[in-house]
Amino acid sequence: MILAVASGKGGTGKTTVSVNLARQLGSGVQLLDCDVEEPNTNLFLDCTEPEEEIFGIPVPCVDEALCDGCGECGRFCQFHAIVSFGTKPVIFPEMCHGCGGCMAVCPKRAISEVSQRMGLIETSRSGNITLIQGRLDIGVSMAPPLIRAVKARLQDGMPAILDAPPGTSCPVIATLRGTDMVVLVTEPTPFGLHDLKLAVDMVRELRIPFGVVVNRMGIGDDRVYAFCGKEGIPILLEIPYDRRIAEICSRGELIVDALPEYSSLFATLLWNIKELRGMERRASYVRSAN
Repeated sequence: MILAVASGKGGTGKTTVSVNLARQLGSGVQLLDCDVEEPNTNLFLDCTEPEEEIFGIPVPCVDEALCDGCGECGRFCQFHAIVSFGTKPVIFPEMCHGCGGCMAVCPKRAISEVSQRMGLIETSRSGNITLIQGRLDIGVSMAPPLIRAVKARLQDGMPAILDAPPGTSCPVIATLRGTDMVVLVTEPTPFGLHDLKLAVDMVRELRIPFGVVVNRMGIGDDRVYAFCGKEGIPILLEIPYDRRIAEICSRGELIVDALPEYSSLFATLLWNIKELRGMERRASYVRSAN
């Protein structure tokens, strides 16, 4: 199963849930940090020295001797990464998505491709966890290509947990696509509810089964619970508001290791995820049979 842990806003405890759930699983698991603009999963794990791989996307390079300035490349590009005004095209590599379309439509075959570095993919290990994380270079604006490259390292037959970027923008969509289930982490506050609603709309649009984890239970109010009840959204786990958790996270430690009494909570989360996944699969079978 490929499980994504996401949130409508930052600071809800998404990474905390991801790393502790991965450790609680016990058996071999892949943990992918897809928050490539600010990866921090490794801070909570005692990892081996990472193996680094430079990642880049192909961007166009124009041969002036062949180009006649017809402008077909610019008309094709939906992102305006290459434009022509009757002369050699001007290329904006930071806007290029690496699709190769400009090269395909060029009638003079004047366009080739060169690799434009975007960042790093780092692979390391910590006990039962294989950690794969992307690290976007400073100044690079597009995260989705690197996120897709991180996901391409998924191994078949091994469960995976994807720590998604916060919010509901393109990097989150790139992370969630192709996953089997999503856990949305929220907090019982007005801000938490507002952004949870956005995240719920996003996941429903993608048609991925999901449930909610309420972190810092005990602060705020009960409007998150009322919303989930009204919408029929299962609450998979409640994590109490506990100062010890904040202290542990600030030291880069895992809750399930430092506070053994919380190990049963994450075991319950695993159980509830499996139960929900089973219910969704049975429902899907019934729908297909009818």
